[in-house]
Formats: sequence, C-alpha cells, structure tokens
Amino acid sequence: MKITLRQLEVFAAIARSENVSRAAETLSMSQSAASSALVELERQFDCPLFDRIGKSLHLNATGRGLLPQAEELLARGSDIESYLAGGTLGPLAVGATLTIGNYLATLIVAEHLQRHPASRTRLHVANTHSIVEQLLRFELDIGLIEGEANNPDLLLEPWLNDELVVFCAPQHALAKRKAADNDSLRQQKWIVREQGSGTRALFDRIIGQALPGLDIQLELEHTEAIKRAVESGLGIGCLSRLSLREAFRRGSLVEIATPQFKLGRRFYFARHRQRHVSPATRAFLALCREMSGPAEGTDTLQLPFIA
Repeated sequence: MKITLRQLEVFAAIARSENVSRAAETLSMSQSAASSALVELERQFDCPLFDRIGKSLHLNATGRGLLPQAEELLARGSDIESYLAGGTLGPLAVGATLTIGNYLATLIVAEHLQRHPASRTRLHVANTHSIVEQLLRFELDIGLIEGEANNPDLLLEPWLNDELVVFCAPQHALAKRKAADNDSLRQQKWIVREQGSGTRALFDRIIGQALPGLDIQLELEHTEAIKRAVESGLGIGCLSRLSLREAFRRGSLVEIATPQFKLGRRFYFARHRQRHVSPATRAFLALCREMSGPAEGTDTLQLPFIA
C-alpha cells in the first residue's frame, strides 16, 4: 500500500486548519515535515488535494471527497490503538451549544471521565452555528445542539424536550400577573441571546414574528449574563427552562406566563453522516441517555442527577 496513516493524518489536519504551520503544531511535528508529507501524498497519485492561492491552502473537489474517508480511517485506527492498549476508549471531541454546555454537558462529561479515566475527552461550548460548522469540518465527533440544523451532511437524533420561558425580576410590573398579553410584552425592553444561537432563532421565529419591532435592549452570548441583567431590572428575557431552574427555585427570577406562544423545542444529538461512530462516541451517547432520560410517562425534560 502506497499511502500511510501519517500522510492521511497530516492531510486531515491541514484540511481542517487550511494552514500547514497550525497543522504541524497540532501534530507535534515540524512545518517542513508536514509540508513534505502532503507533497509526497499528492505526488504519489499525481493528484493535487488543495488549491494554492499565495500562501493559502483551500481544499479542492478531490480533497473534499477524500477528507471524510480519511477521517473515518483515522478514527478506526484510533479505535484499534485503544483496543491493543487494553480496551481504553479512544479520544472523544464533544461540542455543545451554550445552554446545554453550561447546564448539562459538563456534568455528563465529568461522569464520562469518572467511568473512563484514561479517555482523552474534549468539550467545546459555543452557539449552534459554531458547533454545526465544527461538525461539518470533522472537528467534533458529536454535537449536542438546541436548534435544528438543516444541513444534508448532518444526522440529527432527538434527545430531550425543552422549552423557552419568558421571565423577569420579582419586582417587575409583570411579575404579579397571571399571564402577559402581547401589548404588555411589546412595551418591554428585552435582553436576549445573540444571532446564531438556537435560543435566539426560536425567539425570533415565535415571539419576534408575533411582536414585530420589539425593543431589544441587549444581545448577550451567555445565559448567566442575561439572567444577571434581568435580575438588575434592565428588562425581561427569554431563555431555556433548563437554565432558569435554580433562579426560579431561589426566587431571584420569576416566570412570565405566555400561553399564546408555543415555545417548546428539542435538544438533538448531531453528527456528520460520514463520520465514523467510535466506541467512545457510542459510550458517551449511551451515558447522555442514561443521565438525562425522561421520567416514565412524561415527555418533558427531566434531570434526575441535578439537585
């Protein structure tokens, strides 16, 4: 066989970063060695894999076709190494959107490492758009996302049901009402998530369309920042019930009932359809279902492992 796993590893690293220096650093090798490995791979088959524009490298059509095959072969090679090393699970790269990452995924990853202490596990937390982009670049094995991703290269599996909740500070005028009508909501200042998040996409689709011209006071990337701003009286917010459980329990925030809006949604497992499902990925998915499965007879989010 002419081709080597090291050549494929170098190719995949360069394809992900589109930069030889960064790829070489990732692989703990010199830039010249990484460049030579790529050149040798292309020379062996007389088949360029990148378009070279100045000092930039961009995958061409052949390279884009090779990348998922190379990633799958490398993943299987990692599984074989783990098996020969005594059954240790291979490396795992998990991506989670901000709500899931901050309130759910960290606990699951911690339990995964407790059960598999030798596992090299990485958790990246970002908004839905960023997680989807990393899945498409084969940088993640699995994504835990809170918004639907309409991309034919991704496979989505429903995981948990969730809902968005409109909320305010206890001293706010809407806190004592049984429900808030559209006119009352239209008059408020809103503090919401940034564009690109699954939470914001659902907010815009349901509340934004029903109440055009809302006064968006602040757009923030982090749910905790939104909660603090609402607690201080700057406006009202709309976030996942998952992120508000503790604040509602303490009484530092109050739910505003909005029965006119259907704000239910789902959390999903997302993965690239051409990505090899490794034993580490299967074990992690099984743990997700075990730790956060809905209680019997219900169809709502249950988190029995959170006090």
